[in-house]
Amino acid sequence: MAAKLSRAASRVLGDGGAALVSRSITSTLRHRSGMGLPVGKHNVPDKPLPIHTELIWDNGTAFPEPCVDRLAPMIGKYEALAWLCGGLSFFAGLGLLAVWNDKASKIPYTPKVFPYDNLRVELGREP
Repeated sequence: MAAKLSRAASRVLGDGGAALVSRSITSTLRHRSGMGLPVGKHNVPDKPLPIHTELIWDNGTAFPEPCVDRLAPMIGKYEALAWLCGGLSFFAGLGLLAVWNDKASKIPYTPKVFPYDNLRVELGREP
């Protein structure tokens, strides 16, 4: 990949910059621009892992954090259930209101208007 990039850059810069571009690309790719791995040093385990290791996000910082956030402990499970039921009932009520107010389902076709007072006499009604 580096060779393709250096050939393309040498075509752009001409023959004078080919060596410079080749050296800069190979040194940049070799050293990863000094950044290293994106999530810190990777240690390969050589013994069994402790229980629940998959629940800790260790991104190489001094303080690893849990993967599953603990929601606010001041909210009880019954209050959370009440909020959930309230939100679901709001959307259920909104859906029922949309069904109740749906005029297109009551008259699924466009009423046709005929001439001569909507063909009153022709359809057998009184003149």
